[in-house]
Amino acid sequence: MLCAFAFMVAFAVVLAKLTLQPSPASEALTHTNLQPGSSLRAYLDQPELRDAVKQIGGNVLLGVPFGILVPVVAPRTRGVLRVLLLTATVMLLVEFAQGAMVTGRAFDIDDVILNTTGALLGYLLLGRRLSRVVHARGSRPAKA
Repeated sequence: MLCAFAFMVAFAVVLAKLTLQPSPASEALTHTNLQPGSSLRAYLDQPELRDAVKQIGGNVLLGVPFGILVPVVAPRTRGVLRVLLLTATVMLLVEFAQGAMVTGRAFDIDDVILNTTGALLGYLLLGRRLSRVVHARGSRPAKA
């Protein structure tokens, strides 16, 4: 449990560095996207497939640690819907912060969708099982 908490803190630091650092060089290129799928189409229309994979894959990968670590750190969040709702809420807050306060960054609903998809993958591949191992029903101490 302590190890999962340490990983969650490390992930929060990486998330902040990746998403909340100003990017003044990108200021002219950024725009707010409130229409689901709009940015995804733009990514896929890029001439370089590598750029699309980097954008889409990076956002999906950014959500994976939530799906793995959240049910371990906070056992009450176990369950696919709870993990997805918590991830979507956190990512919405990150996107709002980007759009409101960070130069060269903007709110993008597609990023929230991709991050939440990553959390779903992380939960289904490892988070659910890891949470069950760490919080096994038989391993709770008896109440005094």
